[in-house]
Amino acid sequence: MSQTIKVSNTRHGNPGRTGWNAILPEPEPANVLEQNVQADWLVIGGGFAGLAAARRLSQLRPDDKTVLLEAIRIGDNAAGRSSGFMIDLPHDISSDSYTGNYESDKKQTVMNRTAIEFARQAADEFDFNQETFDPRGKIYSSATPSGDKHNKEYETYLDGLGEPYETLDADDLRRISGTSYYTSGLFTPGGAMIQPALFVRSLAQGLHVSGAADVYENSPVVELKKDGSAWVAKTQKGSVTAPKVILAVNGHIQSFGFFKRRLMHVFLYASMTRALNPDEVKKLGGDATWDFVPADPLGSTVRRISGVGGDRILVRNRFHYSPNLEASDRDVAWAAKDHDKSFEARFPMLKGVEMEYRWGGRLCLSWHGMPAFGEVEDGIYSACCQNGLGASKGLLSGILAAEQATGTQNAYVDEYLAMDRPTRLPPEPFSTIGATIYLNWKERMAGQEK
Repeated sequence: MSQTIKVSNTRHGNPGRTGWNAILPEPEPANVLEQNVQADWLVIGGGFAGLAAARRLSQLRPDDKTVLLEAIRIGDNAAGRSSGFMIDLPHDISSDSYTGNYESDKKQTVMNRTAIEFARQAADEFDFNQETFDPRGKIYSSATPSGDKHNKEYETYLDGLGEPYETLDADDLRRISGTSYYTSGLFTPGGAMIQPALFVRSLAQGLHVSGAADVYENSPVVELKKDGSAWVAKTQKGSVTAPKVILAVNGHIQSFGFFKRRLMHVFLYASMTRALNPDEVKKLGGDATWDFVPADPLGSTVRRISGVGGDRILVRNRFHYSPNLEASDRDVAWAAKDHDKSFEARFPMLKGVEMEYRWGGRLCLSWHGMPAFGEVEDGIYSACCQNGLGASKGLLSGILAAEQATGTQNAYVDEYLAMDRPTRLPPEPFSTIGATIYLNWKERMAGQEK
C-alpha cells in the first residue's frame, strides 16, 4: 500500500431525507475542521463504530487528544438512516430465519450484548431519554404460514441457545399494533430500541461537550498521507495529524483502498408517515410504541413511534445492490411504491395517511458475514463491515478497534482477528447480476411478509 492514500469517493450516496433526523429540532451549526490540528488519535466516521471508538479511546487514554471527522452531518449519515434495532441475538439477514451456527452465534450474542451494555452506559453518562435508548426488546412478526414456520424454527434455535422468548398469537399482535394483519409473533427481551439519528447526535454531542473527543462534521477526508511516524488526514479546509487512525466508515473502507472486491454494498429503503392526528391515533389503537422485525429476513420492518415528532409509523423494505455505493431519488421512488402497498395492507384504518419522509441507507455485507477488521496499514485500523447489524456490531467493532489500537488485552479482539478475511467477490458484471437476481428472488419469496 502506498504511503499516500487518495480517497476515491467522498460522496455520501444516501438518497432522500431520513425521517429520523428530520423530525428532530435543527442541530447547532456544524463544527467544520478549518485548521491544521495535532492529535493522539484520529477516528474517521461519525456513525455507530466511530462514536464507539472515540468513547472507548477516551476511557482507555483519558489524557490523550482524540479527533473525530464525519463527512456529512451526524444523523444524516448511514447510522441515522437505520431502523433503530440494537439486536443482541443471531440475525443473519442472508439466511431464511436468522439462524447460523450454535457455537459462533453464542459468542456473537455475548459480544453484541457487550456493545449494547456499552450503549446503556453511554446513555446513563450523557443522560439520554427513553426515546433515544430503550432496552425494551423486539417482536419477530409473521403474516403468512411461511413466516409462522420461520418463527417456529427460530424458537427451536433459541431453545438450543438457552435464550428466553415469549410466543404471541394474532390477538396479542392486534392488541399491540392495532392491526389484524399479523398471525404470530415472537418476543425476545434482549437488545434495545433507539431513535437512531437522536442516538448518534446525542452521543456525538456528549463526547464533544465532555471533552472526550473533538468532533468535526461536514469534513470529509480526501487524502491520508504518512509523514514520519504519523498520518496526516487532509480535508477540504484543514488537516489532522495523528500517529494512529481508526477507519470507521463501513463500506467506504474501499474508498480508502482497503478490502477491494471483498465487500457488498446494499441499500435498504424506508418511509415514515406524517404525524398521526388524535382521531387517527384512536382509529389505530394499540400501544404508543412497538417494533416488529419480520420473521422473513427480507420482509418489512415496521415501527410505531411516539415522541419528539409525534405519533408516526415507519415501514422499511426493498433491497438494492449497488457496488458503486450510490443510490438516487429514483431508487427511493422505486421502493416507495412497495412501502405504500405494505402500509395500506397493514393499516386500512389509516387510509389517507401520507408518507412524509422517504430515504435509503447503505448496508455493507460480506460473504459468510466476516467483518473488515484489524490493522490494515501501519497505524491504521479498520472497524468496518457490520453485515446488516449496524447498531450493535458497529458499536462492537468500534470498541474493539480502539482496544486493538491501544494494545488493550481483550478476548473479543482475538475472536475478531481470528475470523477469516471477507472473501473475494466474483468479477463484474457477475457480482451485480448474481446479487440482484438473488435479492429479487428472496423478496418474491417473502410474499406478504413484505
